Formats: sequence, C-alpha cells, structure tokens
Amino acid sequence: MSDETDQLNAPDRPPMTELERIRHSCAHVLATAILRLWPEAQFAAGPPVENGFYYDLELPHRISPEDFAKIEAEMKKEIKANHKFERRVVSRGEALALAEAGELAALGPRPAASKFKLDIVDNIPTGEEISLYRNGDFLDLCAGPHVMRTGNIGAFRLTNVASAYYKGDERNPQLQRIYGTAFKNKTQLDEYFAMLEEAKKRDHRKLGKELELFTFDDDVGPGLPLWLPRGAAIIEELEKLAKETEFAAGYKRVRTTNLARESLYLKSGHLPYYAESMFPPMELVAEGAESKRPMNRPEVFREMLEKPLTRQALDEILAKAEEMRADLPIDRYYLKAMNCPHHHKLYAALPRSYRELPLRLAEYGFCHRYEQSGELFGLMRVRSLQMNDAHIYCTPEQFESEFNAVNQMYLRYFKLFGIEKYVMRFSTHDPAKLGQKFVDEPELWKQTEEMVRGVLQRSGINYVEVPNEAAFYGPKIDVQVWSAIGREFTIATNQVDFAQPRRFDLTYKDRDNTAKTPLCIHRAPLGTHERFIGFLIEHYAGNFPLWLAPEQVRVVPIGDEAVLLEYARSIQDELRSHQVRTELDASSDHIKAKISAAEEMKVHTMLVIGNRDMEANAVSVRVHGQGNLGAKPRTEAIADIVAAIRERRS
Repeated sequence: MSDETDQLNAPDRPPMTELERIRHSCAHVLATAILRLWPEAQFAAGPPVENGFYYDLELPHRISPEDFAKIEAEMKKEIKANHKFERRVVSRGEALALAEAGELAALGPRPAASKFKLDIVDNIPTGEEISLYRNGDFLDLCAGPHVMRTGNIGAFRLTNVASAYYKGDERNPQLQRIYGTAFKNKTQLDEYFAMLEEAKKRDHRKLGKELELFTFDDDVGPGLPLWLPRGAAIIEELEKLAKETEFAAGYKRVRTTNLARESLYLKSGHLPYYAESMFPPMELVAEGAESKRPMNRPEVFREMLEKPLTRQALDEILAKAEEMRADLPIDRYYLKAMNCPHHHKLYAALPRSYRELPLRLAEYGFCHRYEQSGELFGLMRVRSLQMNDAHIYCTPEQFESEFNAVNQMYLRYFKLFGIEKYVMRFSTHDPAKLGQKFVDEPELWKQTEEMVRGVLQRSGINYVEVPNEAAFYGPKIDVQVWSAIGREFTIATNQVDFAQPRRFDLTYKDRDNTAKTPLCIHRAPLGTHERFIGFLIEHYAGNFPLWLAPEQVRVVPIGDEAVLLEYARSIQDELRSHQVRTELDASSDHIKAKISAAEEMKVHTMLVIGNRDMEANAVSVRVHGQGNLGAKPRTEAIADIVAAIRERRS
C-alpha cells in the first residue's frame, strides 16, 4: 500500500481482496496521471479504503472536480498501456537514496526529494522488508499487493477532493486528498453510483427532519439528539420488541445510574485507557464535607444577595468560591460511557450459586461518550446513546449454548427487519501484543477464541475472522448488515469477557462448594437506538412497516361536516383503544391535499371516509406505497390493522 501503514503494519493487515487490489492499483494509476499533468506533485499516502481509494498529495495547484476529466483521461492512457506491476525489494539505504533523488512516487529523478517518502522510510522498523512497485515510469514505496497489470483495473471514477493533514496530525502539512473508486467492470461501477443516488434520498438526516423524527440543537450540544414524538414512537416499539424477546429468553431487567465515581471505571480498566472517549469528570466536594462548600457558606450567600448579579459580579463570586474550594477533599464522578461495570456491581450485590447461572441482566441503558466533533455524523455517531445492552454471566460449560442463543436472536431480528445480507466479524487478539493492547492471559485468550470459533462453525453463522481487533478483555464479534440498497452498516457488537469478572472479583459457588469466576458475554443485538434507527430509516427509506410506523393510521374524512367528523372520531377512538397510533385530519382541505399530506409524512395506512362509507359503517383503505385497496367494513379493517401490528407483519 502506498502509505506508511503498509510498511509499518504489514504483518497486522488481513490479505487484500481482489477488489481492494484493483483499488490499490488504481491509486498508483491516479498518481501516475497527476504526475503527467503536474510533475512537481509530492505524494504521501495512497491506500484502498472501504468504498474506493485515495491519494494524499502536496501541489501548488489546487485540484478541483473540474480537473477530474483530464486526470481520468491520463489514467485511461495508463490503463490502456497495460503496464505490469513489478515488485522489487530494496535495502533501507537504497530506499533512502531513491527518495533523496526524488524518484519515489515519481516518474523518474527530480530536483526535489520525495520528502514524504523519506519520512515514511525513516519510520519503517529495523529489519522489516522494504519493497517498491513500478508500473511503467511510475515508481513508489509500497508493500502491495496489486493486480498483475494496469489493464486489469476495470472501471473507475474520481469522486471528490478534500483536505487532510499528513498522518492525520494537525501539526503536519495540510495535503490534498483525491478520492476515487474502482470496480471490476462498468456495470458494477454504474450500480454503485445508482446506489449512492438512492442513498442520498434515504439519508437518515434528511428523512429524520422531513418526517419529524429527531432534531439537534446548538444549545443542547452537538451529538446530543432530541427525539420528537414520532421518533420516540419508534423507540418505544423497539424497546417493547426487545423486552418481549428478552423476557421469553430468560433475561432479567435492571436499571443503573447515569454517572458513577471514578473508582468504578478505574476498577473496570476503562480508565485510563478510554478516558479520551469519556466526558471529563465532575469534581465535587467529597461526601462529609458538603457543609464547607463555598456556596453553603453564609458570607458567600450574603454577597450574592447584596450585589446586583451582573456577569462580572457573578464571575468574581465564582472565582472566589473556586479559591475557597481548592483545599477541600474532592470526589470525581463520570457520566456513564458503558453499562458493563454497573452490571458487574449488580452481579456482585448478592452471593451467587451455580444454580442461578446463566444470569442474564438486561437494560436499555443511557451512555454518554465524548466522540470527537469531526467524527459526529447524524444518528450514526453521537455523544448520547441508549443501548440494547445485556450481560450474561455463565459457566464455561454453558458458554456455547448461551453464545449460540445470542446469535439466534440476531437472526430472528434480521428476519423481522428484512435484513437479508449480514456477516459476523470475529475479531481475535495478537499474541505479540499481550500486556499492551490485550489482557495478558494467553491461555484464556486461546480458550475463549476456540470456544467462539467453534460456536460460529457449528451453528453455520456467516462469519469472517479478523486478527488483532479484539476488545482488550476478550474476543468480540462486530455485526455487519447491508440495507435494502446494499449499503453496509455496523449495528452491534458481541464480546466475550474473561478479564472483568476477575477485576470485580465476581464469583459463584460451584457444585463442589468452591468459588469460581464466571465468563461474561456482552451483547447488544439491536445496538443503540440512535444507530439502529438511523439504519432503519435508510433501510426502509422512511416507509416503516405498520407496527413500527410513527403514525400508523390517519383517518381522512372527505369533507368537514359535523356528522362525518363524529364518525371519523369514533374510528380514531376505537383504534386508539387498541393502542394504535392514530391521527385525524379534520381540516377543511380538499381530499387530494389531505392524501398528499399523509403520503408526504409516509403515514402507513389511511382510512378515507365519505358519506357512503359512513352510511355503510365502512372505510376505504389506502396504504402508503400501494394506493387504494378499496372499501372494507369498519370492524374488519380495524381487526386487520390490530392483528398486523400485534404480529409485527412486514
């Protein structure tokens, strides 16, 4: 790969897929083309990424989309030339000499050194192999792999240009980042861009605003979603689904606090390792010293009453209070960033016997995580989230059946939501990083990874194994799903934990009356409300099934005569008595305008009522996306609606 991660972390990377090799090779062709047009360009990183590739470069000319046509024309020439990708292993000295001569990421020697490649070579660990790749005149520092020839690249397109700091560090030079994508053939390329166009229409941020599901507010803060009534209705349905499913599976519901003392997260190990992902601590006067708090002292309180509370006066009082507070004992509290330490405390609250295991504790717990502002993205990356969390405490003998039951729960949810494509990413540890990135328990790592692998293989679950991406306390599974238009999402994670039960001294009395430590399975099949609803909005394009629809039924009378409105209200009341989310359009608008308004809000079912319907004690049923389904007796239409919701029909 044409960046520093290639040479520095080559042993850690999983093998490239055929598509990744095509895209990696296309990045080299992009660099070749840019050098044909602007020979002075200096290149840094050029890897394949999730949906294509990019190359970072420094160039006085600011590349814009208007330049893409001539760059792509040069790329097509290089592809047509069908140059071979030739690999060559060199010594560190040879690589440095080539970089000094300006020959790396270049079409030949240049007056200026290849400065970014010099830096990359300098940072390659001693003893690690250094390799170059050539296609035609272009030579680059690269670990590979590539396709055989440039002619094997297929179809490509440049997509956009952005700015990026070298190595992602704002202290380094800001570079231009040129993005593109490539596929095996033009058909796949066209399908991809058609999917992107459809994805724009389904964007959860766009539909969330149009359908009045959620909002963000500057005074509340970035990354902190507020759920409007229509969005809250979806949350209620998902929680109801989870609670019913988990009750049937033997889970017990618990509730925990939204903040805790620093000592809890030190014990769990989340501090200091996850401190940057947690909100800063609240420093409070320690228990027992409250009477000495500055604001509780008469002289401070008196000063607040005597002075006009201007901004300046308030600042002076607060500054004085801060000085008085400096010598008081302090407790630090953190907003909860994860539920597991709290659930471990609930397990530890009572003596446990093997007869109680497996113990399954479930909670839709509120968590707060300080995501970097540049990473916030609609509902997909937020700072406040509600998680479909549970922790299963079990014996090693119970592990397989429990872990398999969790996977089967996922599959039932996939079927319910019409998710046809999924994969479980089974992440394992790197033995070389025990004690650094991973808990130093080699035998337990080996044992639990073999247990997880065995369950996945025996259950026939679709999975891939990914090295060096486990959680610090055990192997994990990231659940990847694809929406109806083929867009990939990560919705949830399962983790096996053998470390935290020990840190919290969790035990149970076994049959032989000895104390043993349980295994813990962390699971969240529906992920967080925020991410999962964001996915569902895009998956359904806002056209939710009846049971999940924010507004399930709208009663639409043709006219506003008192007797007709009375009949319409009686239907609304009957539906609401069955807990059906029903609204009545009692406006004086024309019937076409009423239907259009309901369609815009993607109301699932309209019951249109005219005088004939009223006289026949009937309704005309209209379903979003299907149109007019004709007249039905009132009792039959209502019974159908109630049954469809109860059965959660698609």
